[in-house]
Amino acid sequence: MPENNAEQTKPASELRFDLVSKDWVVIATGRAKRPETFAEQKRQKEETPQGDCFFCDLKNQNPPVLEYKNKDGEREVVVIPNKYPAFKHSVNLRERAIGPYSLMDGSGFHEVVITRDHEKSLGEFSVKQIRRVIDAYHERYLELSKQKHINYVSIFHNHGREAGASVSHPHSQIIALPVIDPDLQRSLNGSKMFFENRGECVHCKMLEWDLEDKQRLIYENKEFAVLAPFASRVAFETRIYPKEHHSYFERINDQEKDLLADAFKQALGRIHKGLNDPAYNFFLHTAPSDGKDYCHYHWHFEILPKTSIWAGFELGTGIEISTVEPEKAAEYLRNLEI
Repeated sequence: MPENNAEQTKPASELRFDLVSKDWVVIATGRAKRPETFAEQKRQKEETPQGDCFFCDLKNQNPPVLEYKNKDGEREVVVIPNKYPAFKHSVNLRERAIGPYSLMDGSGFHEVVITRDHEKSLGEFSVKQIRRVIDAYHERYLELSKQKHINYVSIFHNHGREAGASVSHPHSQIIALPVIDPDLQRSLNGSKMFFENRGECVHCKMLEWDLEDKQRLIYENKEFAVLAPFASRVAFETRIYPKEHHSYFERINDQEKDLLADAFKQALGRIHKGLNDPAYNFFLHTAPSDGKDYCHYHWHFEILPKTSIWAGFELGTGIEISTVEPEKAAEYLRNLEI
C-alpha cells in the first residue's frame, strides 16, 4: 500500500539532539509513561535514625568553615570539611608521568553543607531556608575559587540512596579541584562552538525559544526560568537558568539569590510533590575559575530525578532513554500547586 494513502503510524521513539553537548537522547514516545505514574510508585527509603545521625548535632560541628544562625543563635546551616574527603589540599600537585600516562595528586577541598532539619528535603524548605543554602554555596565558592591550584568548584546535592546519598540527613557537597570535569568540558566546548559559528549564546537561544513556546516551561520569575530541556536525558530532568546572560555563578547579587531561591523552591517542590519525593541529583554548571574567558557560557543548575536505571543499551552507547516526553513532564509539573 502506498505510504501517502496510509495513516501515518506514531514512531516508537524520537531521537533528539542536544545543541550543547552534541549528544543524542531517546524519547521513548511509543512506550511513554503517564507522568502521574511516577507519583504512584512506592518509595523505599533507608533512613538514618535521628539519634544516630552525626549531621543532626549542628552545635557540635566543629570547626565549621561557615555557619548561619537563626535569631535564637542556633545553627541553621553549617559547612564543614568532609570527614572522608575525595580531595585534600596540598601546596604541590606533583604532576608526573608513568610511561604513557599522566597523573597528579588529588589536591583540592571537599566540604559538606548541612541543614538543620533531619527529615525535610530541600523541596520542602521555605524560600528563606533555601536562600541560606544558596548563600552558603556562594560564599564558599568565592573563597575556594581563590585557592592555589583550584580551577573549578563543583557544587552538588544527592537526595536519596538511589542518588548516592550515604546519609539520609539532607546535605550538599562542594568539591574544589584542579581540573575541569568532562561533563562541564563538553558543555563549555558546545557553547563555544555555537558562539563561534553563530555569534550568540546557545543557552540564550534555547531560552528565548522556550520562553516564547512555553511547552517545556515549568515556572518563571523576573530573573530565572525553570524548564524541562528539549533533549532531556531522563524523565523530568529540570534546569534552572538565569534569564539574562551570565557566565559566572559567583557574580550573583542579593536580589538574584532571592529569586534563585524562589526558582529552586518551585522546581524541587514540584518534583517532591508530583513524583512522590523521588531520589534526585542536582548540580551547578558554571564557567570555571581558572582565569580564562568564558563569556560564551551561561551558568545554570541541572536537576536529574532518578526515574530510570542505565542498562546495556545506555552503558554500551552512552545514549540515554527518557520514558516521558519533556513537554508532558513540564505540563504535569507546571500544573501542580505547592
